[in-house]
Amino acid sequence: MTARWVVNISEERDLKVTWKPISLLIKNKPDPSSDYFAAIEKTHNMLRVLESVRAAEGEGPIQDLYFAMGTKIHHDKELDFDLAELLTSLGLDAKHADALTDESFDAAIQTSMDDGLGLTGDDVGTPIIAKVNAKGQRVAYFGPVITKAPPGDDGLKLWDALDAMMDIEGFWELKRTRTEGPDFGERP
Repeated sequence: MTARWVVNISEERDLKVTWKPISLLIKNKPDPSSDYFAAIEKTHNMLRVLESVRAAEGEGPIQDLYFAMGTKIHHDKELDFDLAELLTSLGLDAKHADALTDESFDAAIQTSMDDGLGLTGDDVGTPIIAKVNAKGQRVAYFGPVITKAPPGDDGLKLWDALDAMMDIEGFWELKRTRTEGPDFGERP
């Protein structure tokens, strides 16, 4: 939901977004016997595909591929979709699907994670938003964790608040108990 929100407000706030991976498989190191393991292993392997595309094509197709994967997972409730077919539908080489099992892409995933977590600290998850603040410092926060992408002016207000907080030294955290699950809206 945070990614959708950022895309929705990016043009009006002149944001250049670079999508970076964070693997909950690497981050959380779940026991392979847990119910959680299989799902995050699959999404970790999808990150390998994203990194394969990034290595071959640059940043250009990453957002579309990320959102296409997210649509399959969150709207269609599919984790076992045909990645080669999805890649082809986006005009990308189906051979990138071979990266699902290619551990050589794990180093790029780890490097991106180290960068983000180096800015936030290790006791956070995803999403992480990093930017250069008004003081010229590269800073980041975990979050915002949102259950739906705020529309219009509300989305801009949320960005402006986050942007302002990134300038305040000593500010660390806001939190309240989540009372609703994600609302992914209509299938794009």
